Amino acid sequence: MTEYTLVLTTAGAEDEAGAIALALIETKLAACVNIFPVKSIYTWQGEVQRETEWQLLIKTRLSCFAALSAKITELHSYDTPEIVAIPIEQGSSAYLSWIGAQTH
Repeated sequence: MTEYTLVLTTAGAEDEAGAIALALIETKLAACVNIFPVKSIYTWQGEVQRETEWQLLIKTRLSCFAALSAKITELHSYDTPEIVAIPIEQGSSAYLSWIGAQTH
């Protein structure tokens, strides 16, 4: 199993995305969080939604996932926020070491 992962979540507002990112960095649950606007189309409660959201791309250790997921859930305004992990199968050893040094 890989030691490092990318975690994805979205937020409905840029300030919420920034607050989540900062909390993850300050608690050392993430080494880096990229935030960018996205247009999302999805079904929620039986209706198609079209929203501008803010995508967070979170670089972390897989071992941080449970605590990171709990922190996102605590801070998030959505009833069911996206929280998915994508394992990093390969990467620059220097960059992966940096992720490891920045996280618990």
